[in-house]
Amino acid sequence: MANREHILGLTKQTDNKFLNMYAADAVDNNGDGFEYYFATRREDGDLMCQTGELKADGIVIYPVLKYDPSKIVLLRQFRYPVNAYIYELPAGLIDPGEEPEEAAVRELCEETGLVFEPFTDYDEGLKRPFVQCQGLADECVVTVYGYASGTPTSSCCEETEDIEVVIADKEEVKRILREEIVSMRAGYLLMQFLKSDRDNPFGFLDIR
Repeated sequence: MANREHILGLTKQTDNKFLNMYAADAVDNNGDGFEYYFATRREDGDLMCQTGELKADGIVIYPVLKYDPSKIVLLRQFRYPVNAYIYELPAGLIDPGEEPEEAAVRELCEETGLVFEPFTDYDEGLKRPFVQCQGLADECVVTVYGYASGTPTSSCCEETEDIEVVIADKEEVKRILREEIVSMRAGYLLMQFLKSDRDNPFGFLDIR
């Protein structure tokens, strides 16, 4: 399909701190206009549809226990859009000036009280941001893999966060996948975890 203009203009709909809605003056395949709504964490002028730039807004953390990589750290967290508790991997936004690995260390400590040691010995192409919820938002996320240690706690969570730290072995992960509400990104990564080797827990990152 030939390149063509898909967006003729943007109108900001909200003015919130972390997430805002935009209305795009979009153009369909017949050249007819229609309104398309999407969310973004970025400021006007820095939206992906304006710059085409693939950059990380946040991180998702894949933390296996350092001394027992057959177990993984999960969160059971209340999420208002679904009005229910959902199983997730720890995650968060990247602060200005932070590298994804630094954000992962900070976020895991804030959400679980655990110490995080990033694993970085794998293909650089897998360390780049990936787009998620592309029909609804331009948010891009980097997955940071590594080892967690220490004693879990939720005492550092904010008042608006209802979080339980879960240390799950493979049998519990199977149960969670079969029975619980699970985020999409956690679901796929947990499928990788089920096939992982305790002696080489990040072997699935070798895509050669």
